[in-house]
Amino acid sequence: MIFASDNWAGAHPAIAENLAAHASGYVSAYGMSELDRKLERRFLEIFEKEVAVFFVGTGTAANSLALASANRPGGVVFCHREAHVHVDECGAPEFFSHGARLCPVDGERGKMDAARLEAEIRRFPPGFVHGGQPMAVTMTQATESGTIYSLDEIETIAAIAQAHNLPLHMDGARFANALVGLGVTPAEMTWKSGIDLLSFGGTKNGCWCAEAVVLFDPAKALEMHFLRKRAAQLFSKSRFVAAQFEAYFAGDLWLDLARHANAMAARLAAGIAASESSRLAWDAEANEVFAIMKREVATGLQRQGAVFYDWHVPHHLAGSLAEDEDLYRLVTSFATKSEDVDRFVAAC
Repeated sequence: MIFASDNWAGAHPAIAENLAAHASGYVSAYGMSELDRKLERRFLEIFEKEVAVFFVGTGTAANSLALASANRPGGVVFCHREAHVHVDECGAPEFFSHGARLCPVDGERGKMDAARLEAEIRRFPPGFVHGGQPMAVTMTQATESGTIYSLDEIETIAAIAQAHNLPLHMDGARFANALVGLGVTPAEMTWKSGIDLLSFGGTKNGCWCAEAVVLFDPAKALEMHFLRKRAAQLFSKSRFVAAQFEAYFAGDLWLDLARHANAMAARLAAGIAASESSRLAWDAEANEVFAIMKREVATGLQRQGAVFYDWHVPHHLAGSLAEDEDLYRLVTSFATKSEDVDRFVAAC
């Protein structure tokens, strides 16, 4: 009953096998191999347009480099208050952009409120040198609260960003989970809705260590080559990232893995919703479930072998929990088994 994180799951067998298949022999290094080029072309097919793709090793690297590519002197990036870039990346986005600041924006269930975003951007009027200048907006899809921005919501955020001449970045650490949750295409969820930069995540969905920065305007790719190298993210044996993505995309495996993870989360959420001693904090839309449980119930589940984390109570839930209750996060993955979900539900 491992619901700690989709990062705890290993690599899918097909991905591990493809890594082994590409382990021997000699190929060009630093992203110049035919396999690297093949996978770059595959990204073009998936997104239905010319894009520039840069393989990196971690989601933090992808986010930080994407935002660094939009840097301006005195730059300010607007993100949700609970976004990964804001609370879980140890200042890396600020570090790689040489001091850009993150400006948190409120909104329920992990989503930026559009009106609040507009108000925060207007706090930095053009020409007021002391305050700095807006440089980008970043949104997380699926969010840190396990919710998903609809296409309309993405387009609304994009319209605000465009009105202020700001690039819009999407942190897609759980990109596939959001994609199958909406039932749309990668193009529809990104550039067709106004996304300029994407952190494309594979690690949480069955890869070993495979992330990418995707630029939807290839003309802006030159600087990213240097930013990636300077950040120590240009791997000499990048074929091993490409090999993971090759297996990940083959036969739409990536979508099947995300569908399974989401289905396990829905099963888990339904069981918690029917429990007499626990309840959902809000509806699960991707592969993260947030439950409010009595501490004694949570402790009992952990004694039975369940692994999950207690979670900070977001602002919109402040004061709504009883004295003996806490908020907990449970994450499913491609490796989650239905019997483990059912065992957890039976005990909660």
